[in-house]
Amino acid sequence: MPRYIAVEGPIGAGKTTLAKHLAFALDYPSLFEPVMDNPFLERFYKDSSSDLALPTQLYFLLHRTQQIAEIPIDDLLGPTLVTDFLADKDRIFAEVTLNQDELALYNQISSVLFKKGPAPDLVIYLQAPVSTLKKRIQSRGLHFEQAMETNYLESLVERYTEFFHQYNETPLLIINAESIDFANNVKHFQSLVDQIILMDGSRHFFNPNPLFI
Repeated sequence: MPRYIAVEGPIGAGKTTLAKHLAFALDYPSLFEPVMDNPFLERFYKDSSSDLALPTQLYFLLHRTQQIAEIPIDDLLGPTLVTDFLADKDRIFAEVTLNQDELALYNQISSVLFKKGPAPDLVIYLQAPVSTLKKRIQSRGLHFEQAMETNYLESLVERYTEFFHQYNETPLLIINAESIDFANNVKHFQSLVDQIILMDGSRHFFNPNPLFI
């Protein structure tokens, strides 16, 4: 059974919702990224080509570094934890949002500050098409997300796909989140928990039994 689970995916994929459900079901502590606290984010979403890209990313980098530093690493078995982010997430976003000079500066700062911390025992990657992500972003009604540009979301989905296509650092469970409802469908969620408990390889794809839908 994985002790440290990280849930990842593009904006609107359902990371935080799934991470909260897993933490409750497994009785694990949880750690969530500070999206609501970023003072630059709303203005950046209105214009992703603006000069706010770099401070937006640096804010997340600094807070992520602090969060990861607080994860206990002295336990021989590693931490027991569920998060809605992977340490590499900041670089995924930086490579989408920053120009060449900004990315060079970001890399310099990151090389000094950032420590990856303990590796998860399992990463869950939630996939969904841009159309589904946009509907979920609109339906959850967070005001600062409503101005998000479609081309920004498309670039992000493409970068996530590339990243996880090559990812081999930890066991990976890939989920097509378009037709799966972990928040409201108990059978979907229980099927996922069963899959997590039985994970026995480096890469798996999850789809609940069609009878559960």
